[in-house]
Amino acid sequence: MRYVELHLHTAFSFLDGASLPEELIGRASELGYRALAITDHDGLHGAMEFAQLAVAAGIAPITGTELTLADDSHVTLLAATPAGYANLCGLLTAAHHGRPLDLGKREAGENRCHEGLILLTGCRRGQLARAIDAGEYHAAEAILRGYVAAFGAEQVVVELQQNLVHGDTARIAHLVALAERAGVAYAATGNVHYHQRDRHRLQDVLVAIRHRTTLDQTHRERRANAEFALRTGAEVDALFARYPAAMRTTLALAERCADFNLTRDLAYRFPDYPTDPGETPDERLAAVCWTALARRYPDNREAATTRLREELGLIAQHGLAGFFLIYRDLLELAREVAIELRGVDTPRAAGNLPPGRGRGSSVSSIVCYLIGLSPVDPLAHNLFLGRFLNEASSSVPDIDLDFPRDIRERLIERVYEVYGPDHAALVCAFSTYRLRSAVRDVGKALGLPLPDLDRIAKLSEPRSARDLDAEIARIPEYATRKDAPPWRYLVELAGQLAGFPRHVTQHSGGMIVSSTPLTELVPIQPAAMPGRYLCQWDKDSCDDARFVKIDFLALGMLSLVEEALELIVTSGHPPLDLSRIDFTDPAVFTMIQAGDTLGVFQIESRAQIQTLHRTQPCSLDDLVVQVAIIRPGPIIGGAVTPYIQRRTDPNFTPVYDHPLLEPVLRETLGVVLYQEQVLGVAMALGGFTAGQAEQLRRAMSRKRSREAMVLLWEQFRAGALALGVELAIAQDVFRKLMGFAQYGFPKAHAAAFAVLAYQSCWLKHHYPAEFLCALLNNQPMGFYAPHVLVNDAKRRGMRILPPQINTSGARCTVELDGSAVRIGLSQVQGLGEAAALSIVAAREAGGLFRSLADFVRRMPLRSEAIEHLIAVGAFDEFGLGRREALWQLGLFIPARGFGAARPGRTLKSAGTQLPLAVPVEQDMVTLTPMGAWEQMVTDYDTLGLSP
Repeated sequence: MRYVELHLHTAFSFLDGASLPEELIGRASELGYRALAITDHDGLHGAMEFAQLAVAAGIAPITGTELTLADDSHVTLLAATPAGYANLCGLLTAAHHGRPLDLGKREAGENRCHEGLILLTGCRRGQLARAIDAGEYHAAEAILRGYVAAFGAEQVVVELQQNLVHGDTARIAHLVALAERAGVAYAATGNVHYHQRDRHRLQDVLVAIRHRTTLDQTHRERRANAEFALRTGAEVDALFARYPAAMRTTLALAERCADFNLTRDLAYRFPDYPTDPGETPDERLAAVCWTALARRYPDNREAATTRLREELGLIAQHGLAGFFLIYRDLLELAREVAIELRGVDTPRAAGNLPPGRGRGSSVSSIVCYLIGLSPVDPLAHNLFLGRFLNEASSSVPDIDLDFPRDIRERLIERVYEVYGPDHAALVCAFSTYRLRSAVRDVGKALGLPLPDLDRIAKLSEPRSARDLDAEIARIPEYATRKDAPPWRYLVELAGQLAGFPRHVTQHSGGMIVSSTPLTELVPIQPAAMPGRYLCQWDKDSCDDARFVKIDFLALGMLSLVEEALELIVTSGHPPLDLSRIDFTDPAVFTMIQAGDTLGVFQIESRAQIQTLHRTQPCSLDDLVVQVAIIRPGPIIGGAVTPYIQRRTDPNFTPVYDHPLLEPVLRETLGVVLYQEQVLGVAMALGGFTAGQAEQLRRAMSRKRSREAMVLLWEQFRAGALALGVELAIAQDVFRKLMGFAQYGFPKAHAAAFAVLAYQSCWLKHHYPAEFLCALLNNQPMGFYAPHVLVNDAKRRGMRILPPQINTSGARCTVELDGSAVRIGLSQVQGLGEAAALSIVAAREAGGLFRSLADFVRRMPLRSEAIEHLIAVGAFDEFGLGRREALWQLGLFIPARGFGAARPGRTLKSAGTQLPLAVPVEQDMVTLTPMGAWEQMVTDYDTLGLSP
């Protein structure tokens, strides 16, 4: 191939590029490309994925972007060196922060933003092409001279694009003449938007989706033909036969860009941990751990000592002591945030609650347990370390931390304050097309009737759009239209759209911190929430870049537990330390075995409740199994039914696929339930080391490479045969592992969740009112709506009291004697927390409300909000029936839509705005009270539940 494509868009040019990176790399490999550039619009969102795929295919990746300038024109930039890549990230960051860019000004060169970058003059929307198309040749020369003055002649290349569109040939001739006069090179590019020509229809549809209209209405915006595909060498030769130098330049530019490879040349460093003079991070970590060991393990010291020495050795081997210490400092920072938000003397603080707790494989680490990152003793639960850390670990281990919702939000702000916005950013995620969204967006672009699209979308399963054809074929309404062109295109194009990224979102909790400015490593863009910033890579790309991702996750159950403990103290009970409760309480396990777990963490779903009846957990270890078993991995792997049958059969004798598997699978009765068991099976049956087993798990759980899986199978087979395992058994076991690994829990993760599940169930049993109150205040959470939770509590004898205007708080509260839960004012539809708080504040400042008229006079609320308060009985204490109170309200507020206010009243907007200056009262009429049925219906309409 005597040509390198230097202008190429992937699907990460959102709603413009019509091929995924793997499709483009696959096609380039078929065509014999030795190098290939990625130049997505205003970002590097797909650059790392593209580079990884390219390297795997033997293609040199070139990292670049098509940048939008201040005047909405385009220019193409390629990173030729590490410094050029850093400048590219900086320019993209500036662009996303709204700083106008004009790369043709001399100051662009003076501030050295050009260093290591190659500037190509862009497509038809480039400044140069626009000037030539307008016949402004002197302006075009001035633009080019500006680029040369800023970047230097060797770093500016005039871009020639021949897509067989009217005007291309004449423009190319002018551009070549202009380049020769200015003494700069010119290069051929294809402005590629898809890997092969038959994707042009999808690209047209994407343009229509981007403009939120139909194909018929985007004729001007769509590309003129299907010539924006990746080309063969012969096609490029023919198109640029008059300008062979244009092709030679692409090869020369590819050679220059070979000095930077995104997969190897990033200079990321996790922040160093500051220690005292003469002390190393390893010494500091060891001191902290040994001190905690004496406190945590008054007994069983020998096993704990052995495990700690092993872990500290691995941590020293991988240079991770500073990493663990920084995590410990982050937890201390979270403790400061908790005190800042709750105060020093609050019941929550008195309860000695940690500000956060670990989840995931890090729970298997005794170091994490000793420094406060994990609530679970890994020795007590026999947790396997190799899933988290082993001698062959090539990347920094993941430590996920759960926090109450409010602590997490403030903690992220504090991390920005500690490290600075240039050294900390949130990880992004990409919203991708699924079946329903693909049907709707493609169908709208094709101009299909919206009712039909909605019907198909609602009837279709929420799965990948690749299954669209099979899904729609089952819909009777579609049968008669199947072969009509628009509907045929719907099936074809929605299928192609499967997996395409639609826009950038925020990862659930991942954050990157770096000693190197992040803006030199990856572009940073503002998040939707003010004061938050996203790096342009998702968690997989960050992992490929070897960034250390810190996960700050918001867990609603922790918010619930904290509030419940505060309510317990408020009700007159002493503070509780949930780490010291009885984890063998028979009453709690009786409750669990009965499936009385609505609202309880992790074991409240219908599937869990049905399984609880059968498995009858009677220990915390049983709960660990329970948390892990209702997961796609064990279900798909066929482990659930065998486990339950074996557990409930007193005469069961375990049967293993091979005797070597008994030590690995004994605790789960011969079936694979945990991710660690995948590693254990690979080590026991395939002869893998812990590091090799973790590589197998990672290969199976991320995007699977067929080549990688073939190599791993060969390694597994060889190890199994060396251990005397029959080939058929090895094949069967390997197949089961592949089916499980992507969807199972680590045992360490299940253990962390099992502890919280038990604690929440313990609270529900021993303090049911406080638990329910906190549960209602922290909705949405779990599987059930508030009315289901309330009805469950009422069945167990708890009293639920309606909102009262002089009694209720903004949130739900527990009555002083602990016998009932009072619904909070913010639960009333149309009121909201701010209005509810304002009612409470007015009550505290001016005394209790004396009547409905007094409330109307003092509270500037919308009429609908007051009507809803009346409807749920909030004013019943004034002796009025709800119908009568609504009628009286009508005296103060004109009926909606009837215009002017009555004499003596001041309304900013009739029927919508209060208060009234002097409410007028008159003799009341007597109205029939609401019946029980009507009252219940009204409660559900305005409160979502019926007390």
